Amino acid sequence: MRQRSLVILTSVLTTGALTLTACGSRDDDSKGGDSKTTVVIGVDAPLTGQNSATGLGIQYGVQIAVDDANKKNLVPGVTFKVKALDDKAVPATGQQNATALVADDSVLGVVGPLNSGVATQMQQVFDTAHLVEISPSNTAPELTQGKNWQTSKSRPYKSYFRTATTDALQGGFAADYAYNTLKKKKVFVVDDKQTYGAGLAKLFSASYTKSGGKIVGTDHVNTGDKDFSTLVTKIKNSGAELLYYGGQYDEAQILSKQLKDAGAKIPLFGGDGIFSDTYIQTAGKDSEGDLATSVGVPVDTLPAAKAFISTYKAKKYPGDYGTYGGYSYDAATAIIKAIGEVVKDGDVPDDARQQIVNKVQGVKFDGIAGPVAFDEYGDTTNKQLTVYQVTAGKWKAVKSGTYDAG
Repeated sequence: MRQRSLVILTSVLTTGALTLTACGSRDDDSKGGDSKTTVVIGVDAPLTGQNSATGLGIQYGVQIAVDDANKKNLVPGVTFKVKALDDKAVPATGQQNATALVADDSVLGVVGPLNSGVATQMQQVFDTAHLVEISPSNTAPELTQGKNWQTSKSRPYKSYFRTATTDALQGGFAADYAYNTLKKKKVFVVDDKQTYGAGLAKLFSASYTKSGGKIVGTDHVNTGDKDFSTLVTKIKNSGAELLYYGGQYDEAQILSKQLKDAGAKIPLFGGDGIFSDTYIQTAGKDSEGDLATSVGVPVDTLPAAKAFISTYKAKKYPGDYGTYGGYSYDAATAIIKAIGEVVKDGDVPDDARQQIVNKVQGVKFDGIAGPVAFDEYGDTTNKQLTVYQVTAGKWKAVKSGTYDAG
């Protein structure tokens, strides 16, 4: 996500020589004799291994948006393509991917990453290159509002945006539901020590205790852990009525199963990191009654998303579209709309990347997952959140609304 001018090779018919021009790669249309500039939308997400179900949902959400843009000729003179890179949920790999995307002159925008921890290693790379980045899923507040966001908000990177709301709202929303709706007065809190998980758990705990609830124990796990027997014993002995987990579904799904198998019949409550069908498939019947918060409202209840869902299913794309697929589609669409204001008739200006960043800041439209617009920090203005509960083997929405973090 760093600055570069676009360089393409154009065939000069009279001499056969190659000349350099700042336009982007152009392909001849054999039928009409016209040519189009190829513009690439980059994607960074975990496409294999940890978190890959949600990562693939991001990739194919973007793919559908790009296919729609090409079909509708949204930007005359431009053909869009997707370049998806696998970060494996590893921050260092994400940074390498960011460098690779910046080096590709045809890339004019990037959707991703999935994980907030990966984002911390990518933001500066993209910002130096003035390459716009929109995450459909990052929720750590400091990514847009700075390390001291609770006392003094300051936007660290102008090129970074997100279509997901932050943990400052999600943690409080979950705490309010746990205390006031579920009437759970004693909670054990566990996190995976990662940027997203630890931050979400901290914000949940602060809001929960402020409401009057009691945190009866805390602990941490490592990503990749599979044996939680010692932790399960601690949770059982604590007298907790609820386990709140900050992290991803990979560990949570195993922890939930082991907790129930040990006789602790209390629900596990997590954030959007566990909101995946994969969680239910792995935890099985032991996931029944577990809860998760996620950004926005259920995508399958939104009329604007019907065509998207139909296409995703018809093409048999892998991954979970329900978590971030709609937000990925909208993120890609925001970039495409901005490109349409900068790239005219296929001509890409030398400072196209910087211009696109500026245009994304002012973008405003009705997306398939809700209204799309960004505030002065690059955060979405759509603050909707939803609590889901596993009911009869499926995630069922039980409450949607907003939360005032005060």
